Amino acid sequence: MTYQYTTVAGLMQTAAAAGMNRWSPGNARNATKLDRSGPYRGRLMMLMWIILFSSLCLMVDGQMKIPPETVQQWAVSFGKEIAALSARYSGAKLLQKKYTDIEGVVKLEEVNGEELVKRFAEEMEEMLGRKMKSVKRLAESAEDADLYHEFNETLAFDYFNSLLINTVDEDGNPLPLGGEFPLVENEHFSKLPVNTQQSNIQVPTNVYNKDPDILNGAFMSEALNDIFIDNFQKDPTLTWQYFGSSTGFFRLYPGIQWIPDENGVVTFDCRNRNWYIQAATSPKDVVIVVDVSGSMKGLRLTIAKHTINTILDTLGENDFVNIIAYSDYVRYVEPCFKGTLVQADLDNREHFKLLVEELHVKGEGKVKKAMKESFKILNEAAALGQGSLCNQAIMLITDGAMEDFQDVFEEFNWPERRVRVFTYLIGREMTFAENVKWIACNNKGYYTHVSTLADVQENVMEYLHVLSRPMVINHDHDIIWTEAYMDSVLFNTQAQSLLLMTSVAMPVFSKKKETLSHGILLGVVGTDVALKELMRLAPRYKLGVHGYAYLITNNGYILSHPDLRPLYKEGKKLKPKPNYNSVDLSEVEWEDTEEKLRTAMVKGETGSMSLDVRASVDKGRRVIFLKNDYFYTIINETPFSLGIVLTRGYGEYIFIGNVSVEEGLHDLLAPDLTIASEWTYCETDIDPAHRKLSQLEAVILYLTGKEPNLECDVQLIQQTLFDAVVTAPMEAYWTAVMLNASSMDDGVETAFLGTRSGLSRFQRYAGIEKRVAKSFLTSTDKENMFTLDHFPVWYRRAAEYPAGKFLYYLPKQDTRERIVISATAATVTVGKKTAIVGAIGVQMTLELFESRLWAIARQPNDTDCSDVEGVCPLRCDSIDIDCYVIDNNGFVLISKQRSDVGRFFGEVDGSVMTTLIRMGMFKRVSLFDYQAMCKMNSHSVSNARPLLSPFYGLASTLKWVLSNFLLFLLEFNICGLWHSEHFADASAHKKKGDILQPCDTEYPSFVYEPSVKETNSIIKCGRCQKMFVVHQIPDSNLLMLVVQADCDCSRQYPSLTMQPKEVRYIASVKCDRMRSQKIRRRPGSCHAYHPQENANDCGGASFISLSASLFLMCLSFAALVS
Repeated sequence: MTYQYTTVAGLMQTAAAAGMNRWSPGNARNATKLDRSGPYRGRLMMLMWIILFSSLCLMVDGQMKIPPETVQQWAVSFGKEIAALSARYSGAKLLQKKYTDIEGVVKLEEVNGEELVKRFAEEMEEMLGRKMKSVKRLAESAEDADLYHEFNETLAFDYFNSLLINTVDEDGNPLPLGGEFPLVENEHFSKLPVNTQQSNIQVPTNVYNKDPDILNGAFMSEALNDIFIDNFQKDPTLTWQYFGSSTGFFRLYPGIQWIPDENGVVTFDCRNRNWYIQAATSPKDVVIVVDVSGSMKGLRLTIAKHTINTILDTLGENDFVNIIAYSDYVRYVEPCFKGTLVQADLDNREHFKLLVEELHVKGEGKVKKAMKESFKILNEAAALGQGSLCNQAIMLITDGAMEDFQDVFEEFNWPERRVRVFTYLIGREMTFAENVKWIACNNKGYYTHVSTLADVQENVMEYLHVLSRPMVINHDHDIIWTEAYMDSVLFNTQAQSLLLMTSVAMPVFSKKKETLSHGILLGVVGTDVALKELMRLAPRYKLGVHGYAYLITNNGYILSHPDLRPLYKEGKKLKPKPNYNSVDLSEVEWEDTEEKLRTAMVKGETGSMSLDVRASVDKGRRVIFLKNDYFYTIINETPFSLGIVLTRGYGEYIFIGNVSVEEGLHDLLAPDLTIASEWTYCETDIDPAHRKLSQLEAVILYLTGKEPNLECDVQLIQQTLFDAVVTAPMEAYWTAVMLNASSMDDGVETAFLGTRSGLSRFQRYAGIEKRVAKSFLTSTDKENMFTLDHFPVWYRRAAEYPAGKFLYYLPKQDTRERIVISATAATVTVGKKTAIVGAIGVQMTLELFESRLWAIARQPNDTDCSDVEGVCPLRCDSIDIDCYVIDNNGFVLISKQRSDVGRFFGEVDGSVMTTLIRMGMFKRVSLFDYQAMCKMNSHSVSNARPLLSPFYGLASTLKWVLSNFLLFLLEFNICGLWHSEHFADASAHKKKGDILQPCDTEYPSFVYEPSVKETNSIIKCGRCQKMFVVHQIPDSNLLMLVVQADCDCSRQYPSLTMQPKEVRYIASVKCDRMRSQKIRRRPGSCHAYHPQENANDCGGASFISLSASLFLMCLSFAALVS
């Protein structure tokens, strides 16, 4: 058919010719004659322009018609081509036949979720119980050692200091407290060089390593060495064991070389760790009251802020807190928290720290009102059954108290003295010391004098020892378990840093009768449990392709969950999120809108429930719809609850087949076979001789009888052997295909399969030098491998697609590997029950796919167009046509524009995607991410004073320099600059817009509606119209899309993106969310009072030596910076 562009062009040429002829030189002599016929000529020209305009209008109305039947032919042909490629190179039909052949000799058993979760919980309880027994032995040994140790003020004892071992001075002599300390790399301890025959001691830089308290404690705790080794021999799965002393040293087994930070400083103090604080004290409600009157200016305010932050660091998720600032009036640093206590989880603590930084001084200090408000908060919490319902304390931070406030204590706290009051006198001025001390001593608290930043850490820790007194006197050895935390103890030792752990810990008390009423806490003993190791007790193969197990605490926070994302990327570094260990179950299982699941688990109940869920795969880009059954129970003797999830359909049945060991072992030794390295087929961590074995090596040694003492999962190994036998013919099939080199297609790179037992086979059709996908199915390619958390992406996606039909997609790659993955599921049916037993596929280059499409989508010039209504011949290489292949989630696989590949089609052409959504061919699905990180608002509220003039700006700069220089001098004089972060922070402030903070986001996913096989439409876009035709590619999850290319609709239809949008809450809603107290289970014990407690031990002034000249300089600088 002749296209209309020719007709329009002819008309335009005619018009142009007519105009030119009129004024050609040859016709000049006829000018007069033509002029006479002017009216006639004008009408003729007008008629020609009307015809031209009408033709242009016709061209717009029917500008282009893309024949749907041509697109359908292309889609059918392309579908056959890729299906043939996938079938031939994967061997999927052969695999399905092999599994179909054995359907008569296998069993499909229904999974009993209730029994499964109870069995898993019992195994976890047994494992955690072994850790608790080890900790009890350590506590008993430490207390006995102290009982028989007499303190010696002049004791000289050379212990192994982990910072100084194996180091020499300039003359080659070992450093004091150093010496030779053999270290050997150990698989069990993250391949870190350790000494399993001895522990050693770490001392923070701010603690003198030869202080008599340190030397006596180190000498006394030498008795723990034998217990450490004995514990490790009895339970080889133990990791780090330790004793954190109340004097500041940290004894660690096995011994390591401690690496300081880049400034040569060791800031790690065991007394700051959550395991120490939780073991040393019972849960507590704390109101921090800070003086922000005019006298607190300059360095005093800096010290006060650091004191608040240090107190906040001593709180955990079982504690509750609020902060009040006072001067002439009382105000809450977070107005939203007025009159209440909030849980001291990591999220809230970090929120408070940001607000504390904004504090500024003004007015006169009226502490009486602030104390009344604090007592009211605590009394109301106790009356309403809120907060911890245990210890209650007020922390008063001030530079002096002049008011008479005895009547406040008489009204609110005496005679029971239920609320302890701890006081921190800030600055060098001692005028009001007696008043401030009187407050603490008459309210069972403790008084400390904090004159420099260097004093803060030690003085804040004193309150923990006071709160521990009732527990110590009563000798209640409560065992505590911490929330999840990063293994940052070893960050500076370059071990596998970012590992989620929980710790079990127990306090160690002095049993000496003469100090009984003082309630002396010697320290805390503990050991770590890697949550990864705990979750191995809930094997993946028993839970199915989409199933998983998870753990939560008594507060509803996630300990372990496959969807927990504790890290975020800042530049090129991975860092823990500020709230990584206070992610609530309701923020991960967000379909549980009524929080029924969370409530039942937090209460420690055993039960089950079902939920329809939208699950995301492929790094959140794609959504799948599942019906999940949840089963849950408590883990006895711990604050933890365990849940497992089984997906309806494929998660309901477990497939069981049997073969002889001899037959299975033969096929297990095939070179193309691997098993999931992160799964536990055999326990290789018990015997040190087994720790270097891979799982496959361990299984083979077990089956051949060479290592009969290996503890192995017999059921998993039996299923692996069965799968090895059934899939064995695939090796020969793939080899035969590869040997037929003449018919091999360039671009077919890897055939692969996986089974529910974690078995994988793959065949590399192309050598490493020719492969585009160099990382696919390598150890770094976690998304496409069996891991502890999930099955491979291609397996999970194939499981949700009809078995026998191939699913195609482009993996989300951070590299430039342009590859296509094609996969399909294999099933077994017994009676009316069907289970997925595996998935199989092939990985090809995108160029191979593209070449097949472009060869099909190009009608030759001699095409018979007589019966075609529309453009003919139609070719994808025409500039007037854009051709795409997109998948069922709207991602572009093939496009003429290389930059479009892998993008969401809505970003490429918003007009067509919007129309497809309106027509019901795609639907938008909203997903939520409650663990997101967003850029901080640049217009965040700040109480900082504006720079009113250039002079003020200069003065502010000078003030900053002088105050920091003063800070430098003070700290240098005391302890040699160990807190370098205080200075770094001042100079390393980022722009607010660059800082990431936790937030909630909503993001879309798009899903194709398979009942709509094809459609076409015309989109009106102002002066032009765009036609498109879309057709499903048979037996695939792909669509062919042909779009008119010469009509730009971007003004009328903006692009559709999948970018997440921050969920912004209005102030009242945000406040309600922050104040809301979710259901939680309180710890079982509380130690807030003991009648024998010696409350007279309530502290005293602490002095430091300071040169007179520096003191005068301090006074001068203080006056200047004010």
